[in-house]
Amino acid sequence: MQKTQLGARGPNVSVLGFGAMSFGGIFGPTDTAESLACLDAMHEAGINFIDTANIYGSGISETVIGTWLASRRPDGVVIATKASIVNGPPRRIDNSAAHLRAELEGSLRRLGVERVDLFYIHRREHARPLDEVIGTLRDLENVGKIGGYGLSEIAPETLRAAHAIHPPLAVQNEYSLWSRQPELGMVQECARLGVSFVAFSPLARGMLGATPLRPDQVQDGFRAQNPRFTAPNFGLNSHRIDAFRAWCAARGWSVPATALAWLRGAGGHVIPIPGTRRAARLQEWLDLPQLGQAERAEIETILPAGFAAGDRYGDHQLLGIERYC
Repeated sequence: MQKTQLGARGPNVSVLGFGAMSFGGIFGPTDTAESLACLDAMHEAGINFIDTANIYGSGISETVIGTWLASRRPDGVVIATKASIVNGPPRRIDNSAAHLRAELEGSLRRLGVERVDLFYIHRREHARPLDEVIGTLRDLENVGKIGGYGLSEIAPETLRAAHAIHPPLAVQNEYSLWSRQPELGMVQECARLGVSFVAFSPLARGMLGATPLRPDQVQDGFRAQNPRFTAPNFGLNSHRIDAFRAWCAARGWSVPATALAWLRGAGGHVIPIPGTRRAARLQEWLDLPQLGQAERAEIETILPAGFAAGDRYGDHQLLGIERYC
């Protein structure tokens, strides 16, 4: 698989990464054997960039990845993890040096490594001065615990301020055909500053998968709390995406691969990190079609910016997320 540099000073990573949130059970039950098989398929496909977090299954995702690293000993794997969300109760954001250092040590133990290539603050704690937070991350980099740092769910102004203190390797925000906010400044600012834009949920939490989601699949768990997956929005969104499915089918293209190709066309610094817990699903991503201006224009007609009915999060899920438009 083609590679790209992570930020201006990071390692080379595959142009598609792998999001490992599903290993924690957030989208349904899984087990270690299934997750290990999925990581094997990922590695065979040439994907070397794995994204996880301390809260994904309360450490389960990191533990599975650590088991895979120890048993397979793959070469050239780049690991990113995150910390700062404290589930509580009450749920809160903690960017303090003590918290970030302690959580990083826990992540390193679960992963079975001495350092991670990329360490994000999962959300920004707005009451804490940004220079203090970036100073903590720079210190972790200087002592060799992390290769570099990233910021998640932030606004362009935070990126500019953080970059002036010490440049990050990456920003990770949601970006897909139905979540287009990053086009209003963040994708452009990352390109200007030489920062990778890591697009999470690039397949719209399953809505842009190879098989349409059924209503019963989104009635429980994480998606049930997102307005886009509740009635009547879910039906409206499914109907609109069905037109995109038909367009892809007419060309013999996989729906997820086409959605990922569209994201890659947003800039060479844009790295989508689709996720799955099943190896067979991963195969559906890999044959990215070549999208020219005509194809991108047709997609824009079918799924224009702002087509999705409902917000991407419920109000109770917005803690720490920076909105800028």
